[in-house]
Amino acid sequence: MPQPHTRDPYAGWRELTLRGMILGALITVVFTASNVYLGLKVGLTFATSIPAAVISMAVLKFFKGSNILENNMVQTQASAAGTLSTIIFVLPGLLMAGYWNGFPFWQTTLLCVSGGILGVIFTVPLRYAMVVKSSLPYPEGVAAAEILKVGSGEHEDAEQGQSCDSGVREILSGGLLAGLMSFLSGGLRVISDSASYWFKAGNAIFQLPMGFSLALLGAGYLVGLTGGIAILVGIFIAWGGAVPYFSNIIPQPSDMDMTAFAMQLWKEKVRFIGAGTIGIAAVWTLIMLAKPMAEGMRLSFGTFSGSGSASAERTEQDLSPKSMILIVLGMMLLLGFSFYHFIAAAQMSAGIAWTLVVVCTLLTSVIGFLVAAACGYMAGLVGSSASPISGIGIVSIVVISLVLLAVGESSGLFSDEGNRQFMLALTLFCGSAVICVASISNDNLQDLKTGYLVKATPRLQQIALIIGCVAGAIVVSPVLELLYEAYGFTGAMPRAGMDASQALAAPQATLMTTITQGIFAHNLQWNYIFTGVGIGVALIIVDFILKKSSGNRLALPVLAVGMGIYLPPSINMPIVVGAFLAAWLKSRIRTRSGDTENSLKRADRTGTLFAAGLIVGESLIGVAMAFVIAVSVTNGGSDAPLALGLKNWDTAASWLGLAGFLLGMTVFARRILKAAR
Repeated sequence: MPQPHTRDPYAGWRELTLRGMILGALITVVFTASNVYLGLKVGLTFATSIPAAVISMAVLKFFKGSNILENNMVQTQASAAGTLSTIIFVLPGLLMAGYWNGFPFWQTTLLCVSGGILGVIFTVPLRYAMVVKSSLPYPEGVAAAEILKVGSGEHEDAEQGQSCDSGVREILSGGLLAGLMSFLSGGLRVISDSASYWFKAGNAIFQLPMGFSLALLGAGYLVGLTGGIAILVGIFIAWGGAVPYFSNIIPQPSDMDMTAFAMQLWKEKVRFIGAGTIGIAAVWTLIMLAKPMAEGMRLSFGTFSGSGSASAERTEQDLSPKSMILIVLGMMLLLGFSFYHFIAAAQMSAGIAWTLVVVCTLLTSVIGFLVAAACGYMAGLVGSSASPISGIGIVSIVVISLVLLAVGESSGLFSDEGNRQFMLALTLFCGSAVICVASISNDNLQDLKTGYLVKATPRLQQIALIIGCVAGAIVVSPVLELLYEAYGFTGAMPRAGMDASQALAAPQATLMTTITQGIFAHNLQWNYIFTGVGIGVALIIVDFILKKSSGNRLALPVLAVGMGIYLPPSINMPIVVGAFLAAWLKSRIRTRSGDTENSLKRADRTGTLFAAGLIVGESLIGVAMAFVIAVSVTNGGSDAPLALGLKNWDTAASWLGLAGFLLGMTVFARRILKAAR
C-alpha cells in the first residue's frame, strides 16, 4: 500500500476496483431481493449502507491491499442498488389495474436504469452545499462512515471489540433467527404470523392487533421512538376511532361476521383517510423544503451551465458539468424510448402517441429534478429510511394523473374506454420512473456524506452509484415476477384459487392505483381523503407546537401517523414494539453504564446490524419460499407445498407465534445489552 501523503493520507489508494464492483453486485442481489419482498409485504424498505459496509470489510480483508476507500465504494454501489427497489411503490399497480400480467424485463429494467441514473446526476450539484457546507446530520451516512473507520482500525472505538467480524456475526445471527421464524410461519405454517382480539361495544367494533414478524421488530428498532409513537397514534385513530365509528352507524350485513365487516370498512373508507393524511404530510414537507429546493435548483443550474469550477483536490472532484449534461440527455432519450415502447402498444394516432412520449419524458425529468433536492435534504435531516418517498410518490401521481387526464380529454382519447385504462396505466408507468429518480436522490447524498467523512473521491463514488443503479435494475424485474407468481398481490392474483391471505399487500402501489383510478373515473372518494387531510393539518399543528415547546426534542411525524392509519395493524404493531424496545434499551443502558456515550455507540451498532439481519433473514426466506412455490405451481402442485396442514391448529399456532416473537425480542435485547457492557 502506498505511503500516505502529508496533505492527503489516502492519495494513490485504490477505490473503484473490479473485485469491489463484483462484490457490490453480489450484495446488490441479496439486498434488492430483500427490499423488494419487504416493500411489497409491508410498504417499508431498509437502508442497506451499514450491512453492506460490514459485509464488504469482512470479505475484502482476505484480499491484499483492501482499504477503507474500496470498502466505501462497495457500500455505495450496494446501497444505490437496494434503493431502486422502491419502484415497487408504484409499478405493481399496472397489474392491479389489469394492464400487465407480469413484469416485462426490458421495460422494467430500462425504466429503473434511466430513472435511477437521473437521480444520481440530479443530486451531484447539491453535494457541496448539502454535504460539505451543510450542518444536516445525515444519520445513516455518518453511521456508515463510523462503521468503515472502526472496521479499518482508524477509529478510537476500534480497540473495543467492534470488528467487522463481530458485525457479520450480528447480521448472520439476526438473519438465522428471523429466517427460522419466517420458515415456520410462511413455509411449514405451524406458527401464526399475527393474531388479533376483536370485541364490540354496542355496535362499534374494536380490534387489539398484534403481528409476530421479527423483520418488522428490527424495522421498528431502526425507526425509533418518535416514529413508533406516531404510528401508534395512527393505529388508534383507525381502530380506536374511525372503524368503531363507521361500524356503529352502518348496519352489519347478516351474512358477514364482525371481523370481515370491520376489515371491509377499513379498506373502503378508513384507508382513504390515511391516504389523505399521507398526502398532506407530503405537501407540507415540500412546502417546508421550498427554500432548500430553490437553493438546490440554483446550484444545479449553475453546475449544468458550467459555472462551477473543477477542483484540483481529489476529495472535491465531482463529475464534470459536460459529463452530467450528456448523461442527462442520454437518460432522457432512454426514458423517451421506454415511453415510446409502452405507448406503441395502444391504438392511437402517431401525433397523439408522440405527444404523450414527450409529455411523459418531460414530466419525469422535471418532477424528478424538483424532488431531487427535497429528497436529498430530507434524507440529510432524518435519514433515507424515514424520508417520505411514499408521500412524494402520491403527489407525483396526482400531478401526472391530472396532466394526462387533461391531454386525454382535450384529444378525445377517452371516447374509447380502452384508452382510459391505457392512460391510467401510462400514469403508473410514468410515476414509477419518478419514484426511481426520487428514491435514488434520497439515498445518494447519504452515501456522499459517508464518502466525505472517509475522504473518498466524489467523482468515483458517483460512478459507483451509476453502476449500482444498473446492477439493481437488472435484479428488480425477475424478483418481482417471482414474488407475483408465488404469492400474488392484493387485487392482482396470477391464478384462480390462490390463498388471498398470503398475497403481498403492496400498500403504496394499491394506494397509487386507487387514487389514479378515482381521478380518471371522476369517482375518487374525496370526502374520506379530505377528512384525512383535516386530520393531517391538525397533526401538523400539534407537531409544530411540540417542536417549538421542546426545542425540537419532541415531534409527531405526520407521515408516520398516516402510515399507521393506512397499513394493516398487524404490520404496524411489531414496528411499534421495536421502537419502544429501542427506547427501553437506551434508557436501561444510560442508568447502568458508567461510560454512557461509548456504551450507547456499541449498543447502537450491534442493534443496527442485528436489526438489518432480522430484515434480511425474513426477506430472503420469503424470496426462497417464492421460488419453491413457483416451482410447485408450474408442476401442478400446491401454493403451499411445505405446509404441514395440521388440523384444529389455529389457536396453538397463534400462541406459538407469540412465543417465538417474544423469544426473538429477548435474544435481540440481550445481545444489545451485552454489547453495551
